Amino acid sequence: MKVPPRIKPLIEDGLVDKVLGSLMSGKEAQVFLVRCGDETRCAKVYKDVAKRSFKNAVQYQEGRKIRNSRRQRAIEKRSKFGRDQQEVVWQRAEVDALYKLADAGVRVPKPYGFFDGVLLMELITDGEGGVAPRLNDITLSAEQAVKDHATVMIYVLRMLCAGLVHGDLSEFNVLQDETGPVIIDFPQVVNASGNNNAKTMLQRDVRNITQYYAQFAPQLAKTHYAEEMWELHEKSELAPDLKLTGKFKFSTAAADVDSVLHMIDIAYEEELDRQDRFENG
Repeated sequence: MKVPPRIKPLIEDGLVDKVLGSLMSGKEAQVFLVRCGDETRCAKVYKDVAKRSFKNAVQYQEGRKIRNSRRQRAIEKRSKFGRDQQEVVWQRAEVDALYKLADAGVRVPKPYGFFDGVLLMELITDGEGGVAPRLNDITLSAEQAVKDHATVMIYVLRMLCAGLVHGDLSEFNVLQDETGPVIIDFPQVVNASGNNNAKTMLQRDVRNITQYYAQFAPQLAKTHYAEEMWELHEKSELAPDLKLTGKFKFSTAAADVDSVLHMIDIAYEEELDRQDRFENG
């Protein structure tokens, strides 16, 4: 196939030998299968901001900082240089998260490096060596659903312990290999302590993935892992190997109407987003 322009420098530098084909195209990037020596890997090519259709990017970027103060000021002023640097921060967020989460005990694709808008990473495969399916493409037994849901909740817990919230977790962003779930797609990852939307996004992440598994094990719909985790997070009582219960006692205090309406708006946007993904694969 025709070599994408951004992958050409990787071929010239000997990092990639050949582009085998396109694996998938999403809102933020297009993923290609590439040959690197004796291995087949993924090359995730991020789309330019003008071509990216990801909604509400600003609320995801809140709390993301860079060490270079000049660049940070430029980003805050929204100058052309600042916008370019914001793109670098946006793209680097995923590769940084992959390294951090792998160290935290979360199953994610192994990154092999980030090269001018291209993330080179591990290809997750099924038991026969083919490309591992996304959760939305498979069915599970009730027993397997309960087991895998518990595994994903452990990963969400470990993410939060590492100071991160996925921000877009659903059956479209989890692969299933022969040993269980592998979480993918982190360009929208949220700083749990520095982003005012972190709690809402954590609740949405857990709700989305729980709704998927609850198709096969309906009792999971009654669990409240996000609320349990966030309360422990606020109390600084989270630990990576903490045994969660999925139970939570909700306050009987009057609801914050503005917060509820905000959550409804986000849920509505998310549902439109999910429908779009379903219709467009």
